[in-house]
Amino acid sequence: MTVALILLSLLVGVGLALWIHDRYSRVKNPGEDKIVEPVDECCGMHITCERDSLLASVSPTIEYYDDEELDTFRDRTPASYTDDEIEQFRDVLLTMRPEDIARWARSLQLRQIALPQPVRDELIMIVAEARRSHSDHNA
Repeated sequence: MTVALILLSLLVGVGLALWIHDRYSRVKNPGEDKIVEPVDECCGMHITCERDSLLASVSPTIEYYDDEELDTFRDRTPASYTDDEIEQFRDVLLTMRPEDIARWARSLQLRQIALPQPVRDELIMIVAEARRSHSDHNA
């Protein structure tokens, strides 16, 4: 019983010391509690960047990348595309600059145009490779 009381006292003492240290350091460095605004682009260092950065809610602005012809596919399901239609998407994807591909995907989502599954997979691979290459150059 005595050992338990000693351990409990020690735990409370350490907790109190950490709490006092935290309070003192916040008073000493008040600017550290500021909220940092997120950057517009993914840093490429997180596993969810490809999925999260392609969400339409990230950017409410619709941008066109000389792809107005894809508006005819609005509200279609990915499974309903023919091989020729899939090639239309692929042609646009492969002619884009790598840094524009994620924004293009967001634009398609905002325009309610679903990518065909094979093109979507290619897009994610290209974005992941571009970010990996970018992070390798910055390292």
